[in-house]
Amino acid sequence: DVQLVESGGGLVQTGGSLRLSCTTSGFTSDDYTIGWFRQAPGKEREGVSCITMSDAVTSYAESVKGRFTITSDNAKNTVYLQLDSVKPEDTAVYYCAAGDGPSAAPDRITRLLRLWIYCRGVGSFHSWGQGTQVTVSS
Repeated sequence: DVQLVESGGGLVQTGGSLRLSCTTSGFTSDDYTIGWFRQAPGKEREGVSCITMSDAVTSYAESVKGRFTITSDNAKNTVYLQLDSVKPEDTAVYYCAAGDGPSAAPDRITRLLRLWIYCRGVGSFHSWGQGTQVTVSS
């Protein structure tokens, strides 16, 4: 069975940094995508960033672009989300999830577009971690 475990959440001041980790198990190849999502109280779960494990193509939500960085270490089966210049509105429970998409693309631009669309869809991901709380104090 596929399993994902998040860690690294905590309390951080506005403008500070935090690194989240998502350690996976149960995959038999690198042909999958890991996404980071977050859910604040009273709000819907939203996509933050994702990365393809086969070739490390990345995608970011506009709200975090330039502040968050997603990376992967395939040898450790771990995906990281570096949170820099955090804001109070980044406060949420952060989840990592695994999905089998996006579908193959004929060129890089199409691949990036398909990944961006794929990573917005909560329903596209079939396996989820338990979440880790990130709280940004003002």
